[in-house]
Amino acid sequence: MNLIGTKWKPLILFHLLEGEVRSGILQKKIQGISNKMFTQTVRELEKDGLVLRKVFPVVPPKVEYCLSKRGKSLETVLRGLDAWGLEDLEV
Repeated sequence: MNLIGTKWKPLILFHLLEGEVRSGILQKKIQGISNKMFTQTVRELEKDGLVLRKVFPVVPPKVEYCLSKRGKSLETVLRGLDAWGLEDLEV
């Protein structure tokens, strides 16, 4: 739970199940997250080995995120949380 037990981490990880995503696009998919919190959260996920960050040497800077092998191992958990949330909305 220490690795994914915050408000934003599961959301970021869930959106990365789709594959590599540019930083700005990923942040837009997470409604309500501030720029500071997004940056802090993806850095923590990277530090914990769940997310890989790829920086392209272009102007303006281009950064992409994707799940690491360790991050991909959470797919069943993340999809289960998503299914539970959808079911709970119907109740």
